[in-house]
Amino acid sequence: MKTLIVYDSVFGNTAKIAMAICQGCSFKTEVTSCVVNDYTPYKLKGIDLLIVGSPTRGFRPTPAIADFLKNLPNSEMKNMAVAAFDTRLSLQHCNSGFIKFIVRKGGYAADNISGKLLKKGAENIASPEGFLVTGEEGPLLESEIYRAQNWANAISEKAGERLSEFQTSNTDHHEAN
Repeated sequence: MKTLIVYDSVFGNTAKIAMAICQGCSFKTEVTSCVVNDYTPYKLKGIDLLIVGSPTRGFRPTPAIADFLKNLPNSEMKNMAVAAFDTRLSLQHCNSGFIKFIVRKGGYAADNISGKLLKKGAENIASPEGFLVTGEEGPLLESEIYRAQNWANAISEKAGERLSEFQTSNTDHHEAN
């Protein structure tokens, strides 16, 4: 199984999470990661699981991730296993009631990413996940690297099971014909 992680990072926190996700996936799959600006369509060839991540900026992913998602070909995404993550402000560490209200109403980048991948015909392998930073520029909460590794391990296992089922059903279908 092959996994591609495409991410953007503003203050380095999302990059740290992407690397932790690489480590968490590496037990079950061949993993490649790239910053969105280094992405080329060739990197999507042969991929079984695509994981996309961005910091939450104005309740959305970065413009670079939004462009990446917009330009993904529907034909390549049809039934591909995908997962989305973001880094976001920990509301526990936010002292402003107004900011907490706005964040709860505005949403997060991972939800936006996930929705765009689904519109392309992809299949979510996990719910969008957010990893917490303590301030606008971070740092990450202490437990987030470990949590990202565990999340990645779980989704790569689920994607592997999905791929095995898909291969088995295709073999059964060919044998029946």
